[in-house]
Amino acid sequence: QVQLAESGGGLVQAGGSLRLSCAAAGRTFASYTMAWFRQAPGKEREFVAASSWSGGSTNYADSVKGRFTISKDNAKNTVYLQMNSLKPEDTAVYYCASHVRGSYDTPSGYKYWGQGTQVAVSS
Repeated sequence: QVQLAESGGGLVQAGGSLRLSCAAAGRTFASYTMAWFRQAPGKEREFVAASSWSGGSTNYADSVKGRFTISKDNAKNTVYLQMNSLKPEDTAVYYCASHVRGSYDTPSGYKYWGQGTQVAVSS
């Protein structure tokens, strides 16, 4: 069993930055792909970013490429999402997820999820 807990969300003006954290507890953290997804009201959950178990391979949605950075600290069992140049369309609840089977960008493939943290970007 793995428990994931996100933090770091909040309200920020457009152009600002936030750093989200996802702390993991339970089974070995370092061996699994970790990802961030987001869900805006009335929309489906969408992929944001993913990191391989080593952190050596990362992938991003086109909408956040160049603005967001995912990183892992296996010693701290924590994955981060640094979000810069935020836009109002980035407003959503952000979730971290782990233990994927299949494609890293498909929500249904992930076994464990955090409770989410709200990010709101004002124009």
